[in-house]
Amino acid sequence: MSSGLDVEVDGDGRGQDRNQEQVSAQPLKTGWASAEQTQISAACVVQSQPNFDWLAADAYLFDIDGTLLNSRDAVHYRAFHRAVAQVFGLELRLGGIPVHGNTDVGILHAYLNAAGVAEDKWRPRIPEVLEVMSSEVERNSGSLRPELCPAIPELIERLRTEGKLLGVASGNIESVGWAKLRACGLRDKFSFGAFSGKLEKRDEVIAYGIEQARSVRGAGAVVYVVGDTPADIRSAHANGIAAIAVATGIYGFDELMSHSPEMCVSCCADLLAT
Repeated sequence: MSSGLDVEVDGDGRGQDRNQEQVSAQPLKTGWASAEQTQISAACVVQSQPNFDWLAADAYLFDIDGTLLNSRDAVHYRAFHRAVAQVFGLELRLGGIPVHGNTDVGILHAYLNAAGVAEDKWRPRIPEVLEVMSSEVERNSGSLRPELCPAIPELIERLRTEGKLLGVASGNIESVGWAKLRACGLRDKFSFGAFSGKLEKRDEVIAYGIEQARSVRGAGAVVYVVGDTPADIRSAHANGIAAIAVATGIYGFDELMSHSPEMCVSCCADLLAT
């Protein structure tokens, strides 16, 4: 997920039509947050820890936003606004709220706490918020405009040819994550997914993805995380597995390297070139 929000939506959602032209003029980089276009260096940039083999895993957990694709629409963003407005009567404001590498439920948690809503009031209504969000994304799924990150189709085909098990581990709620992957033609490339929803923290999402992978490939299966944020790296390490960081989201190569991933590449084309 990204920040730098440029789109405003009225508390009752009526601002959506008014802002359509603005959204179209402001390409989105990750998730549902307005940001500048991603700039990918033509130079191949790869760093890895000694003896790390990126093809050695039995299964791979891919983040979605900023890793597999970057959204050029505001469907998820507006669904988030509509859900908060409909359930709580609030106008979403994310200034100071951590969104990079966060989950949908984690963002809701932080926002509602900052808005002064008592936890015993908002937590029981989270399923209602997520249902509204899911319905809104499904209703507007024809407007999803995902842009695949460089070399993603080639990487997925390489891993599938090698017999690897592929899953997604995303901060999106499940229906939203799968909708984005359907829109870019990747849904059938992944055997399973771990998402936000009942799970709030990214560590929990990764843990569930590992559990699913090992239920298929065995308890000793080696699992790698592929992601574009420090949170992906931290959560992989918190669960005792390796992280491959890709600088195709909002974080630069050097910043990702500062979190000690087992491997870091500027984009997946560089990964395939190693």
